[in-house]
Amino acid sequence: MIAETVCSAVSAAGLGIAAVTAYRRRFLAATRIAAYSLVPIGLVMTGVVEWLADTAFSPTAWAGFGVLGVAWVLFTSTRVVERRRGGTRKERRAARAAARPDAVAPAASAPSLGQGSRPAGQPAAAPRGDEDFSDIEAILKKHGI
Repeated sequence: MIAETVCSAVSAAGLGIAAVTAYRRRFLAATRIAAYSLVPIGLVMTGVVEWLADTAFSPTAWAGFGVLGVAWVLFTSTRVVERRRGGTRKERRAARAAARPDAVAPAASAPSLGQGSRPAGQPAAAPRGDEDFSDIEAILKKHGI
């Protein structure tokens, strides 16, 4: 009963503000205010406000909202896990079957130690026994440095 009275008062006040706005020759704004102010009385007339009031004070309704919230959390968590894993079980099996251990060529990770652009008159550097710098030296030789 109180909710219906409050909604009616809000609608009446909104229509009064719309009338004042229309008096000031701002008809577009007045129409928009009138539209917003008619919504609460429309909700009262359709029975939505009474339904909301009954729902707000019902423990069964709140328990139902809690169950819906738990269901939503479960759905979203399964979607997150599925995206991190890379799809459904069938998709993961297909991906494992497609991935072969010999998919990379055996010599693909070996460095390319060709002659490069080194001038012919320059002798190659003698190995010093330091294996740590051999890769760096090979890269520098490749680029002619």
